[in-house]
Amino acid sequence: MNALDNGRLRREWRTVEAMIALACRGRHRGRRGALCPACDELRSYAELRLTRCPFGAGKPTCANCRVHCYRPEMRERMRDVMRFAGPRMLTRHPYLALMHLVVDERRPAPERPARAPRLAPPPAAGGTGG
Repeated sequence: MNALDNGRLRREWRTVEAMIALACRGRHRGRRGALCPACDELRSYAELRLTRCPFGAGKPTCANCRVHCYRPEMRERMRDVMRFAGPRMLTRHPYLALMHLVVDERRPAPERPARAPRLAPPPAAGGTGG
């Protein structure tokens, strides 16, 4: 699991949180610091996906990624949030918006990470009876 408390993943998490909060306040009339249940569900899901990203700190933005780990429904909800919040991020969170556009968006997608090899089952005890 990836830690979201330092470096690039922390910045990406702050950007996602800010976008969800902007969209919730703008569309669902949520209060500052409190999300509606649907946005809170999306926030929790995004956090889980980010902590489990196989690329870790080297991950590209989700739009440039070769591994689509979001369920289709949640992916569409996140796209909707980004469409609404993206333009507003430049005035509300300029540092996060610029870092996302200038630095993160240019990050090339790495090759898909190899899965951990599965262990072969142990040989049956007792040999080849006969």
